[in-house]
Formats: sequence, C-alpha cells, structure tokens
Amino acid sequence: GITRPCVKHNFLVTDINELAVTIKKAFQIAASGRPGPVVVDVPKDVTQAMAKFSYPQEDIFIRSYQPVTQGHTGQIKKAVQMLASAKRPLVYFGGGVVLGNAHQELIDFVRLTGAPCTGTLMGLGAYPAGDRQYLGMLGMHGTYEANLAMQNADVVVAVGARFDDRVVSVPTKFLEKSKKIIHIDIDPSSIAKRVRVDVPIVGDVKNVLTEMTCLWKKQELVITLAALEKWWQTLEAWRSRNCLWFDNDGEIIKPQYVVQKLAEVTQNSAIITSDVGQHQIFAAQYYPFERPRQWLNSGGLGTMGVGLPYAMGAKLAAPDQDVFCITGEGSIQMNIQELSTCFQYRIPVNIVTLNNGYLGMVRQWQELYYSNRESETYFDSLPDFVKLSEAYGHVGIRVEKKSDVEGALREAVRLKDRLVFLDFITDKKQNVFPMVGNGKGLDEMVLPPHMRETPKDSDVNDVKDRDYDTRSVP
Repeated sequence: GITRPCVKHNFLVTDINELAVTIKKAFQIAASGRPGPVVVDVPKDVTQAMAKFSYPQEDIFIRSYQPVTQGHTGQIKKAVQMLASAKRPLVYFGGGVVLGNAHQELIDFVRLTGAPCTGTLMGLGAYPAGDRQYLGMLGMHGTYEANLAMQNADVVVAVGARFDDRVVSVPTKFLEKSKKIIHIDIDPSSIAKRVRVDVPIVGDVKNVLTEMTCLWKKQELVITLAALEKWWQTLEAWRSRNCLWFDNDGEIIKPQYVVQKLAEVTQNSAIITSDVGQHQIFAAQYYPFERPRQWLNSGGLGTMGVGLPYAMGAKLAAPDQDVFCITGEGSIQMNIQELSTCFQYRIPVNIVTLNNGYLGMVRQWQELYYSNRESETYFDSLPDFVKLSEAYGHVGIRVEKKSDVEGALREAVRLKDRLVFLDFITDKKQNVFPMVGNGKGLDEMVLPPHMRETPKDSDVNDVKDRDYDTRSVP
C-alpha cells in the first residue's frame, strides 16, 4: 500500500497460478496509456511454490483499464480552426511526445503550420534543436525567447505536457494575458489540472497529431501570413539578445564551455544523461538534442545520483553509441559504487563531472534570495576522483585549464572500450540564467549579466524585464 502514491498500479500475488497472468497485466499497464511503474509484490510462499508455466501471448482485457488512444474528431476540428485563427501561435511539447514515439508527427505538424515551438526539460530531442522554428527549452531556466513566447502567445497547443510548476510557474500570472489553450494528452487527469483549457483532447499524441495534420491539409488551412510574420519578427528580436551567451575569457573552465565542447566533439550525436543541479540545466541549455531519447533525465522527480545508472542502461541498450553522463561532484557520489558494476560488466560510459566544489543550484538560490548566506552547500572533503576511478579499474583524467578541455573529451571518445572519468575543475560561482524565481511569472526572469540593461523598445510592450535583484524574496 505504501507504493500507491508513486506507481501507476500495484499487484499482490497470493497464488502461484496467478503469477504469469499478473506479470502480463503489469507490463501491459506499465507500457500503455501514460507509461508508468507497476509494482508486483510476490510473497515468499509464492516464490517457493511450483506450477506449470504458461504465459499468455495475447493482451489481456482489463475492464477497469481502457486508455483512450483516438482523439475526439469534433475536438480536433475545433483545435485546428482555433490554431488557424491565431495571430501569435505556439506549440508547446513535453515528455509525452517522446514516450508516445510521436516526434516525427510533431515535426511534420510544426513545419506544416509554420508556428514556433518550445519544449520542456523532458521533451528535449522530440524536435531538433537546430531547427529555426524551435525556440529552445522553456520554464524556470528556459530561454528568454521561449518564455516570452509562452507568456505572449494567443493560442498555445500543448502536446504531451503538464503545465507543471517548472514550466508556467504561477498559473494566475501565466493567464494574465488572454490566450486560448489546446491540450492534447493520453492521461485525462493531466488535462486542465493546473490551467484552464479551451479545447481538451484525450488521446495518444501520435494519433492526434496525425489527424490534426491530415485535417489541416484537407481544409487547406493557413495561419494569416501577415500576423505570423509579425510574430516571428518579435521572436527573432528576443532571440537576438542571445540569452545563453557567457563570458569565456581566461583559463578558468566555465561549465557551459565544457558542454559546448562536448557537443562539438560528439557532433551533437551522443546520448547524454544527467543528475540534478546546475550541471543538469547547463546540459539541457548547451547540448543541442536532435533526436528523442538522446537525453535521459529524471525531470521533475529531481533525483540526484541517477545519471550514472541511466548511462549504464543506455550503453547496454545502445553499445555502438557514445554515452556521456554529465554530473556534479555532489550527485556522482550518490551512486559512485556503480563504477564497480561498470567494471564487472565492461560498460564503457564516459563521466563528465562539472566540479565546482559546491551544491551549485542550492548555492545559487542562497546567493540570489538569501543574501549570500551559504549553508551546507560547499565541499571541503571531496575525494580525488581520478584516484577513485583508477581504484575501480577505470581511466581518470583531471582537467583544470580551459585549453585542455577539448583534448580530454577527445581522449574519452577515443578510448571506446574504457570507462573514462573526466573531472573538470570549473568556475565555483557560475549561475544558471535565465531564471524564473519562485512565485514569479515567465516574463519576470532574472537575466544573465549581459542582458541587465534597459529593455529594447520591441520588448517594452510585451515583457516586464526584471533586473538581477538579490533583495527579492521567493
């Protein structure tokens, strides 16, 4: 019973003859609808019992569990008409597109309509990062242009996303500017959970996007060209402020630079895993993900220590691909004993530790909102990660100068059959920007230093451009 709040369903097997059918049901429930974990509790007397093995080959009908996969035709018609009438459209997608294998359908729909799009942390890779119509990630650490687009859009098409607190922050502030919302999700409980929705569509996102694309073509719909061009001019003006620029002078290693170089060395093709903290957001902001399942992360669950196990699983599933775990010196120690498992099973992943000697994200909040009162966020007792990785039988490399970053990364890629632990000693006080503080709206971002000047004329009417302010309280 204790698992109920955090699993999709759970079973207790009391009879050995029910075990095979229960396992079949568990996998069926876990993999269909909105995917999620299912617990099968097998008591010891059942594990010791004997029975004739017979595993059902066909899906089992579960009367109480019948997820809707086809969207309502009438609602789909309303949705495409509403989008076609938009002046400032935006497609907002989340992890549901990845889970629903609907990335190609999303790409086709976005390119057909000509609308801009933005994705959540869990949706990265569902739409290619290099495409002009992609505005970058949105939310608490989203790009300037993506956040302002979300706040100022008049029609938002949400695809496999939840409008969670890391994306829209405060619903009342998000809805301050009038907008119509179309929400597509296979999980009816996710629709209109945090914000009011004008056109709800329950169904598999792959099927719904396919139907919307077909209907758009059939009715020969277009978004008014003049309005769309004006919207794109505004978006490009926001994008031109280059919110992810950072000062990279000197030999001190900036964490952003490490991620950028990793993307360059791997040609944006590696599988990237991460833990939780500043390194997680730097990875999301500076590594351009071009395909789904290229980015493995715990998202809103906020689980430190998962990066290395994720990388191990990815390497076992895709042995021919380069796999990099981007982590921090705090997170990696949560499951560092898995270096032993990597040696045991010969799993040659690469670990990139952005080592700033701090629990960086917590320190950042202490700096911005708690008058620089640092508490329990710094490390005076870190291990020597090079010696530690070598003790486990792997290759360890410490990098302390910017000029050595690229060479170290290329060496890791070259050593295909070895686990390489790269310990990058980075700038201790780098912060992640932009940032939407607690209780703030998407247009109330804390901006990076180079953007903290009077907003441009094109921004004044659309955004409350907030300066860096350490005195504000969440």
